[in-house]
Formats: sequence, structure tokens, C-alpha cells
Amino acid sequence: MRLLMIGRLNGELVTASKIAMSRGAAVTQADGVEQGLATLRAKGADLVMIDVGLSVRDLVGALNEERIRTPVVACGVAADARAAVAAIQAGAKEYIPLPPDPELIAAVLEAVAADGRAFVWRDPAMERVVKLAEQIARSEASVLITGESGTGKEVLARHVHARSNRAAKPFVSVNCAAIPEALLESELFGHEKGAFTGAVARRIGRFEEANGGTLLLDEISEMDVRLQSKLLRALQERVIDRVGGSAPVKVDIRVLATSNRNLAEEVRKGSFREDLFYRLNVVHLRLPALRERPADILELAAHFSKKYAEVNGLPVRPLSRAAQTLVRENPWRGNVRELENTVHRAVLLASGAEIGPEAILTPEGDAIAGAPADPAARAAQVAEAATRGLVGRTVAQVECDLILDTLDHCLGNRTHAAKILGISIRTLRNKLNEYVEAGLEVAEPGSARAAAAYG
Repeated sequence: MRLLMIGRLNGELVTASKIAMSRGAAVTQADGVEQGLATLRAKGADLVMIDVGLSVRDLVGALNEERIRTPVVACGVAADARAAVAAIQAGAKEYIPLPPDPELIAAVLEAVAADGRAFVWRDPAMERVVKLAEQIARSEASVLITGESGTGKEVLARHVHARSNRAAKPFVSVNCAAIPEALLESELFGHEKGAFTGAVARRIGRFEEANGGTLLLDEISEMDVRLQSKLLRALQERVIDRVGGSAPVKVDIRVLATSNRNLAEEVRKGSFREDLFYRLNVVHLRLPALRERPADILELAAHFSKKYAEVNGLPVRPLSRAAQTLVRENPWRGNVRELENTVHRAVLLASGAEIGPEAILTPEGDAIAGAPADPAARAAQVAEAATRGLVGRTVAQVECDLILDTLDHCLGNRTHAAKILGISIRTLRNKLNEYVEAGLEVAEPGSARAAAAYG
């Protein structure tokens, strides 16, 4: 966590700074708004804390003008309610009264560091992905994380970073889909003063901001092909060129990328460079949709129920059995993001000792659609979910999971597994030898579940 404190470090601000450092934050200080802006342009930060005695409005306005998306928290004497209101109206996300409360500062730092998202899983399908992610986390390999929107790709990327050798260094995320094409190059590589209209000063880009740490290129499939060539050079040579710059800048980063599309198909269409695809796809982590990992649904629902009860100052209440059935059988097309919003809404609407099915509603107030009552329709829904789960995967990946899951079902008995699969014991043995050489775990006779992942 990189914290920039803007204001003279005397009295209460010194105490606040010491509290932040004791909670693991790396603190940088600037006396005024202009010095703070210069620090952000040159080094970046994860959070800005500014004294309300300075102009919060000028700071927030300058950040918006220069497209610096660092959140701002104001702080000031507890008795100055008027200054607190003015700071929030000027664009500050929170107001921290001084003298500082250690727990309040810790909560703000934790909220920013965790980005509001916990990593929760229980289903074996997810376990295989997490195991592979943790296996390669300490390497320097580029990682491509794919999956439908809302499955938690950025959360998994943060998990990889947290277990990497770069965990103590910055984790910087860029949403390639949210930044206009004309501005994305500057956002990634930075710019020199006067490089274009609005470039009022030199500013480092996300590559330099992530130096020593991890850069996440979120939804990279949305990046224009012309910019992809510059990105490829940066990944290959570990140097970048600021917009308007005259000399290359060396960077030391690990790159993770996410996409909700099948990048191999995008390569065939010509909308994504093949060489960049292979540069990024050293390790491929495919996040299954929520409907493909049913054991995670109630685990996540319980987590969100507790989280939003605490956030809203409400008692923590469990989901009733009827509510659990409704939640478990819903198809969740929006995946974890949709489930989170639904549970948050249910926490606010529920009455009584439990969260009942009457509180499980759509944003419009309608009952959510659970599993179809008609058995044939339900079977079709399950079949559709299973088929969708194969999209984006290679035949080898699907074959690997089928063989290992069948072997697990047979408690490691290779003869029985070969009969179920309809292949010879020799063919099965050869396949298993390949998986062992690839570093995958294979169930031995009589053993419990083998957790594995392929490619």
C-alpha cells in the first residue's frame, strides 16, 4: 500500500502517518497540492490523504483533468463539521477526523488494499485453478486469466501477486476497456510535458508505476491492434517509450492479463496479434463460471451476507433453507458480481432472524428466476451450462480433466477408470505419465481426490 499524505507533518498528521506505517503502508509526504501532484506524476500512489486545510477541490479537479484515478481521503479536526462536508462535496471519498483513530485508518487502508473483494472458494473445479495459480505464482511467467464477466478474474490476479516474489511491490491494474483508445497509450506508457493537449507536466505511466511489481492488463482483448504492437515490444524488451519522449525507459515488471473473450478466436479473426497472444499465454488460468462451481455459491453468499451486514450496521443473519435453495438453483448469468449484488440487496430488505426467499429479488424488485420447474427444461439448462463451460478450452485440457476426474471417481483404480473411459489401460497409463511429467497430481490407488489442472 503506497500512501501519499499532503499537508505539513505536525501534530495529528504525524500520528496518522505513524499509524499507517505500522499497518504496513509506505508513506510519502508532500507539503502542498502542487508538490503532491508532482509526486503522483513521478511515483504514483494507491491512496491520497489530504489535510482539509488545503484545497481538496483543487486536488480532485487536477486529478480528474490529468486522469489520475487515485482515491482521495480528507482529514481534519473532529470538530470542524463544515470542513468535512465541504471535503466530501469536493470529491473526497472519506473524511477521517483528527486526532486519528488507529482502527479507522486501518479500515480505510484495508478497504483500498483489498479493493473491497475477498477471494472465497470451495468447489473442486475452483480448487484446481487456485492450486495451479499458487504453483506458478512465484515464477516470472506472464499469466493469461480468462472467464466470463463477473467470475473474479482480477481477484485471482491479486491472489497470484500476493503469493509472488513481488508481493511487497506495487500491484497496478489498468482496465483496457474503460479507457478511450486515444488515451490508453499515455495511460500505459506515460507522457512528456506538451506531448499533446492537456499534458501539463511529465507523468509516468502504469508500466513505470508498477516497476518492481505486477501490472494487470484487465480485458486486454479490448486493446486496439496498433497499440498491441507497442505493448509487445514492452513485454519483449522490458523498455517503454513515453508519449513524446526521446529515450526508452527500462522497467522491471511481471504482466498478468485478463479477458472475457476467447483470445485464440480473436487471433483467427485478426483482432488480436498472435505473437502477443503467445507472449501473454505462458500460463493460462481459466476461471469457471459460477454455475460450473456450485459448491462456491452458498459459500460466497454467506461471505457477502456477513460483509454487507457489517458494512450497513445490521445484524449478521444466515440464509434460510428456502433462500439457500433459491440461490443455489439460480443460473447467475452475471456470475459472482450478480450474486454479490443480490445478497447485498437481500441483507437490506430482509426482516426477521433469517434472510428468506422474499428478500432475494432483482434490482427491479421481482423474484429471481431459479431453476426451471420442468425436469426437461432443467436438464437442458444443465446441459447448456456444461457445454458453455467447454468453450475456450482445448481438447487436451478437456481430456485431461475427464481422465483425472474419472480416475478420482475410481479412487485411483486404473483398470476401472480405463473401462469407464472406453480406452485401453496402456493408453491410460501413457496419458497419466504425460500428466505426471507436466507436474500434475495423479491419484494413486485408494487415494482421495486428485487436484489437478492442465495448461
